[in-house]
Amino acid sequence: MMKPTGNDEYAGNWIADAMRDHQAPLVRYVARLVGNDLDRAQDVVQDAFLRLCQQPEGDVRGHVVEWLYTVCRNRAVDVVRKEGRMRSFAEGEVEQVRAGEDRPGRALEVEETRAAVLELIDQLPTNQQEVIRLKFQSGFSYKEISRITKLSVSNVGYLIHMAVKQLRADMAAQQP
Repeated sequence: MMKPTGNDEYAGNWIADAMRDHQAPLVRYVARLVGNDLDRAQDVVQDAFLRLCQQPEGDVRGHVVEWLYTVCRNRAVDVVRKEGRMRSFAEGEVEQVRAGEDRPGRALEVEETRAAVLELIDQLPTNQQEVIRLKFQSGFSYKEISRITKLSVSNVGYLIHMAVKQLRADMAAQQP
């Protein structure tokens, strides 16, 4: 029996690290793309990780996250296309981190605001929804979003600018 080298052990670790760190956010992202079908989203993400296992580490070093999001996005688009129809993003679950209560009712206000913003995001054009979610829910830079979506960096910036402008206007219109 051959003893694994240090490199073989590391090769498995970088993939395990990527799965641990990125699987859940990828499933949430893909679920939005495939009409909130969690099973299909998990299948797409699993397929992306299988493809990652086939990649030499050197080919994806330094941009594993972008690579995963790009592969997941492309596969999700293929899945939806195969169905014969594109769906707009539907409202879904968003991971939420809460700080301690400042005052009674603060958590309810925050939740109501979050729900209102998510509803407004769902009313944006599909391409604006996607870049807003990649930027603010997944924390990607414009350049990373550009690589994932295959849009130019300036187009990503424009879409985010227009979406934020629309969201601000819609939120202001909702204020009493």
